[in-house]
Amino acid sequence: MSKKSVVARQRKREKLVEKYAEKRAQLKAEGDWEALDLLPKNSSKVRLKNRCSLTGRPRGYMRTFGISRIKFREMANQGLIPGVRKASW
Repeated sequence: MSKKSVVARQRKREKLVEKYAEKRAQLKAEGDWEALDLLPKNSSKVRLKNRCSLTGRPRGYMRTFGISRIKFREMANQGLIPGVRKASW
């Protein structure tokens, strides 16, 4: 599990990206790079990191489900993810 401060920082970035997305797109279309520089750096989408929504783990992230591979395996074995079964042959 990640530190709560790291997860909180990520959530803050997500809110900033959502807040400034429309304004950033408009400034990019106009080519107004000076005004774009004045926006907060954390409002840029490239500063986001994929993290597990349950634990905040940054590695082993499964984009389809939004969780890490460890939590995916636990939940799949418990039958909490619809349509996912353990393979056997």
